[in-house]
Amino acid sequence: MDFLFNQNILLYVAAYVIGSIPFGYLLAQKYAGVNIKEAGSGNIGATNVLRVIKEKDAKLAKKLGAATLFLDAIKGLIVVVIAKLLGAPESVLWTIAVLAVVGHCFSVFLSFEGGKGVATGFGVLAVMMPLPALIAIIIWLISAKGLKISSLSSLIGLSAFIIASYILYPEVPQIGSHAPIWVIALIIFYKHIPNIVRLFNKEEGVV
Repeated sequence: MDFLFNQNILLYVAAYVIGSIPFGYLLAQKYAGVNIKEAGSGNIGATNVLRVIKEKDAKLAKKLGAATLFLDAIKGLIVVVIAKLLGAPESVLWTIAVLAVVGHCFSVFLSFEGGKGVATGFGVLAVMMPLPALIAIIIWLISAKGLKISSLSSLIGLSAFIIASYILYPEVPQIGSHAPIWVIALIIFYKHIPNIVRLFNKEEGVV
């Protein structure tokens, strides 16, 4: 029974469960009466919320899209911050970061389906590596403004984070490995495979 009340185990469970909360799905359902899983791309992230609800109400779409983006980012960030305040070691913090992204992408509340992990990923990475995350967000904003393709901009921003993390942290403090970053990145890239296929076929839509 002591195993169940171990602080690290509780933090891991909390990271996955909180990461699993499908804010885009809940907000679209409550405020627009839309089942976001059955509309547009079927994704629960901010981009699909914005695209789908824009057809009904452009003003509401912007609000719900922004709220989804913020909440998806903050849900990853909050557990990592709490764990930091509790004095969890770096290895535990990175495990929590990975589990929050896993929760978002494979939500226990949506039969292990979910979003693409970009906002939640950047939320946890902003806590773990603030400077590379800031660089990635700037690159993402520039790409989004220029390309107007959400998926491509997100992948460019993620790539920028990986490169910046190696330049600024050749060895990740206390764990000496970029493995958790690659796990998060590979999950996000995996969830973007349909988008990547559409990009190659020149079928990916703009926001």
